[in-house]
Amino acid sequence: IRIVNHRHGVHVTKHLLAILLIIFSFSSQASNLINDERVTEQKNCFSWPFTDYDSWRSVMEKKFKRKISSEEKLKQTLSRFDSRFGKEKFDLYKANLSCSTFEYLVDGNVVKGYIIKPIVSSGKLPVLIYNRGGNGNFGGVVFGAMMNNLFPIANEGFVIIGSQYRGTFNSDSIVQDEFGGSDINDVIALMDFIPSIEGADEQRIGMYGASRGGMQTHLAVKKATNIKAIATISGQSDLLKGLTYRPEMENVYLHRIPNYEQNKVTELNKRSVLNWVNELSPSIPILLIHGDNDKRVSVKHSMDLADALSTNQIPHKLVIYPEDDHFLNKNKETAEKELVNWFKDYL
Repeated sequence: IRIVNHRHGVHVTKHLLAILLIIFSFSSQASNLINDERVTEQKNCFSWPFTDYDSWRSVMEKKFKRKISSEEKLKQTLSRFDSRFGKEKFDLYKANLSCSTFEYLVDGNVVKGYIIKPIVSSGKLPVLIYNRGGNGNFGGVVFGAMMNNLFPIANEGFVIIGSQYRGTFNSDSIVQDEFGGSDINDVIALMDFIPSIEGADEQRIGMYGASRGGMQTHLAVKKATNIKAIATISGQSDLLKGLTYRPEMENVYLHRIPNYEQNKVTELNKRSVLNWVNELSPSIPILLIHGDNDKRVSVKHSMDLADALSTNQIPHKLVIYPEDDHFLNKNKETAEKELVNWFKDYL
């Protein structure tokens, strides 16, 4: 290899450039967290602006400034941002965790996903499939959501993989999120990639979901095999009855569920685990976590399901946090420990 120095720089031979390109290509492929050709566009979550905390904070400050004219309110907003995230926490997770976003095909549709795993482990790690809440782009798992909700769990020794569901963050997508319809296939498809994740134990797989993700979890487990334990956080169990608690959810159902107006009861019942508790496996224990001041998904969803699980002798645990909200803001760390201990016990 010949390198020739010139007054205005360094001239590198074509031979060296070719070698450098090969090395770069190899290292890029080697950095993929999922070694499966069906998974494409794998990108490090800690890419700009998330390369460091200051870069991320700077971008967020500019975003806040566009909406907040008062200097005092801007300071308060940034203070809340630092309190929720913070450089120390960011640096800890970046040092301990690998994280990538990716794309994969389901039913001919491009779907976006994400994977988080500890960088160092002494052996194979259990895998958790996470089902997000919300619908469409609302509730999509952006970096802040990962850091707030998923990094703490992964940092306890779990590989976490999840789907954004079809249509999310994809303006070109013809198909859209059906709120528990064909999008369940997007969750099931993730199972195929677990054997291709280095350090993941394909024999120890759990699944959990928050809010609408609780519904996704129960629906996915009906189709999936090899799930050892599940958990739901602020989850729904009876969508039809749920309309009496929160009637405005009908707008979501009208927008998302195909043929909703013609088949309302049938479609909602299909998505409601309370209607088919007797079909659940007694070998898959269920953890139910809920706040009793949840204004979005009533705690009665989890209470009613727990009663039905008892009747059908399905192993479960119900944890209710008094005066807490949909996001368990008053008991976040306690709920995370409950979740981590549950999966460590059963996986």
